[in-house]
Order: sequence, then structure tokens, then C-alpha cells
Amino acid sequence: MCEGIVEAVVRRAGDRPVRAVRVRVGGHPVDPDVIEQGVRVAAMGTVAEGADIDLMLEPLRVRCRRCRAETPVNSAMALAACPACGAVDVEVAGHEDVVLESITVDAPVGRNR
Repeated sequence: MCEGIVEAVVRRAGDRPVRAVRVRVGGHPVDPDVIEQGVRVAAMGTVAEGADIDLMLEPLRVRCRRCRAETPVNSAMALAACPACGAVDVEVAGHEDVVLESITVDAPVGRNR
């Protein structure tokens, strides 16, 4: 995931240094610190190295097949049982996606801002 984010940033930035990256991660039970560190490591030696990283996390949602409750969860452990009724027949609801929302780049060298 982190390498894919950096590849997309580098494609968009071309040869311009990247100041900031905004990424939306939805439907994945992830630790934001781990994602941020992974992006920093993947960006080493690229135009994205040292960029500020703004992660927008959307919670994972599960739907219970027994009680029909759809609930946001903060832990992969909630995938084992419904937070509402305790049933073990749950499925992931919503979309799992990673979206590069925006990047901020410096002006190309030799151009006025």
C-alpha cells in the first residue's frame, strides 16, 4: 500500500519536489503511524522524500448477518464478532480503498511562482 501511494505521488509530481501529500484510507484496520512510516521509507530517494503526510482514516465497517447492524470498528478483532449482538456471522461493509486526495509541489526550478 505504501509503495503504491509513493508511486502515484511521484507520477503526479514529475520532477518537482513534493511538500505535502494527503491520502484517504477507507475500510482498512490500519495503524496510522505504521502507514506514515511506511510512506516515509518508500519515499526515500524520490521527489516525495521529506514531504508532510496527512492521513485521513475512514473506519472499517462490519455488517452482522444476524441482527443487520452495520457498525464502524477500530480493531481487526471486531471482525470476529458483531459489536452489537455478539454473533460471529459478520462481513466487511463499505469500500476498502486508498485515494491520493492531493499533493503540494514546489514550482519547477527556474520558473517564477
